[in-house]
Amino acid sequence: MPNKDEPNTIDLMNSINLMEFSDEILLHILSYIPSTDLILNVRRTCRKLATLCLDKSLTHTVLLHRDYQASEDKVKQLVREIGKEIHQLNMAGCYWLSGTTIEHVTRCRNLVKVNLSGCHLTSIRLSKMLSALQHLRSLAIDVNPGFDASQLSSECKATLSRVLELKQTLYTPSYGVVPCCTSLEKLLLYFEILDRTREGAILSGQLMVGQSNVPHYQNLRVFYARLAPGYINQEVVRLYLAVLSDRTPENLHAFLISVPGSFAESGATKNLLDSMARNVSLDALQLPKSWLNGSSLLQNMKFNNPFYFSFSRCTLSGGHLIQRVINGGKDLKSLASLNLSGCIHCLSPDSLFRKAEDDIDSSILETLVMSCCNLKHLNLSAAHHHSSEDLGKHLCQLLAQLQHLRSLSLPVCSIADSSPKADKAPTQMVTNAVPRGFGKKVRIGVQTYPRTVSSESVTQKSSSVFWTLLENVPFLETLELIGSNFSSAMPRNEPAIRNSLPPCSRAQSVGDAEVAAIGQLAFLRNLTLAQLPSILTGSGLISIGLQCQQLQTLSLANLGMMGKVVYMSALSDMLKHCKQLKDLRLEQPYFSANAQFFQALSHCSSLQRLCIISRSGTLQADAVMSFMGSCLGLVMCHMFTGESLTACKNLQQSIVRSFQAERPALNVVIFPLLHEGLTDVIRDVPMMHLDEITLFKSRVAEEPPNLWW
Repeated sequence: MPNKDEPNTIDLMNSINLMEFSDEILLHILSYIPSTDLILNVRRTCRKLATLCLDKSLTHTVLLHRDYQASEDKVKQLVREIGKEIHQLNMAGCYWLSGTTIEHVTRCRNLVKVNLSGCHLTSIRLSKMLSALQHLRSLAIDVNPGFDASQLSSECKATLSRVLELKQTLYTPSYGVVPCCTSLEKLLLYFEILDRTREGAILSGQLMVGQSNVPHYQNLRVFYARLAPGYINQEVVRLYLAVLSDRTPENLHAFLISVPGSFAESGATKNLLDSMARNVSLDALQLPKSWLNGSSLLQNMKFNNPFYFSFSRCTLSGGHLIQRVINGGKDLKSLASLNLSGCIHCLSPDSLFRKAEDDIDSSILETLVMSCCNLKHLNLSAAHHHSSEDLGKHLCQLLAQLQHLRSLSLPVCSIADSSPKADKAPTQMVTNAVPRGFGKKVRIGVQTYPRTVSSESVTQKSSSVFWTLLENVPFLETLELIGSNFSSAMPRNEPAIRNSLPPCSRAQSVGDAEVAAIGQLAFLRNLTLAQLPSILTGSGLISIGLQCQQLQTLSLANLGMMGKVVYMSALSDMLKHCKQLKDLRLEQPYFSANAQFFQALSHCSSLQRLCIISRSGTLQADAVMSFMGSCLGLVMCHMFTGESLTACKNLQQSIVRSFQAERPALNVVIFPLLHEGLTDVIRDVPMMHLDEITLFKSRVAEEPPNLWW
């Protein structure tokens, strides 16, 4: 019996008054509340909170990005009440707000930094807003078709002349506001121009002569350009680069160009690179693969305490990587982020006679790890990195030394234990038995696992190299395991009919036990698992759901046999524990989005975005509607399956009609995956959803840390 003189725990908890905490603690708690809720609701609860909610630490910076409940009226009222106190305002991706609401930003007279990417802005409205924001130094906007720089007033141009940082997303061939920004120190350009108009007319990347008055960027320190697929994007970026080639800024320290596919060098770009090699010392670099392949550029480039390198998809060999970048083992403790995605030869001494599937040279990776010992973000995906059975340490053993890692992307085959030679025959049997298409073939020689991971299997898991790796990087927040041959069925600007390559044979030994090992990452927030053919039951997913309580983003693609969803039961069990999950992306042929699935998903009370891509997949319309009604925070529902166009349209219309009024940011796209009109549907998806969840890609070390906001 408890002692009557001891205070009851429940009574003690009830006696704690939140208002008795110090102001510092209360301010920290309040900082997690969305600004609209803080100012319009919390502030009205009591006198103390009324004062604290107006503290400068809470009103100086206002984030409306991903505040999906920020309606037109709430935003207008927020700006009316604390507009003069706001110095930094992030409205990126507020696609649901009208232009007239965005215009209320003019009340924030003291704004120094504003992000309006993804917002509805005309040239005239932008001019009116910027004319009132004389203290502005940092600006992010979209440049849409119809933009006309001649409509910008002299007051607007005066504000732009003082802007030091500009992020500009181009949806049409244009210089945007760049010609007016004569003091730029940081320029970020995102090219999202489609080659054809909605009517099918071919666009030209040639800009009018009158628009070409681009300044010479004398003060530019950071230049970043990211191109979506399409020839026209390359045409337009060349016009920007031509100006840089005339006179390379002396203070340039970050030069980054991200281009999918090939991007041929021109005379102007060669001059630019030669000038950079002579005159600047960089600390961040990313170049198109064709500019680096077979080039001596890296040997001549000077680096000063670099923090970001991306050599994505380059044919750079390990020998060149060590000698030209790391300078034979030079101390690179400053390097925080390294992207070697798609660099199939980067861990081999020579790329001339090597096959992509050959074993890596562990000494190269060892040198890399020792030299870059403070890496926080590392991407080795989209390549075959097979550890030797006889020579050197395993890749996972070496990466385990990088104890500062926060995000990591690996090919599935790289985490397989090196098998002894005696096991090669059974492994070959497994490989031959794995279905390469959508058939339901029986697998031979593949070890099976129970639906739940028992304590008896802990010894087996803890002895694996992958378990050891995760044990040594306990603070990992983002993990991607992506099959080296994986390609998503979800297209960007092309039809969704593409041939997928079979998974790597080494991936056959990676299954449920390895997935279960991920459960030891207590701080994991983002997880991607793609093309793991040896998933038999998905039992490892349950461990992740139980133990990774901070998980916010989950992306699963092509797990197990392609002809059957083998992990449905385990996924349902997992989802019941994912209370913090905000984004879920599922890509799996023959996936049935039925009542059982949505009932399990309804336990994810924090879910905001759902994307399902399933060739030959099915939907249960009444289950979708019921789920939408119970999951009140869901604002994005994208489903691309094998259902008919009529069924998809009817369901989409029903969802919009039932829930649009109470969810201002609701974005619903339900469409047949293989329909010829998919490209036109994709172009209407808000960019933040398209880029962050709908399109599959590796996101580790995709950009330098803290590139913008």
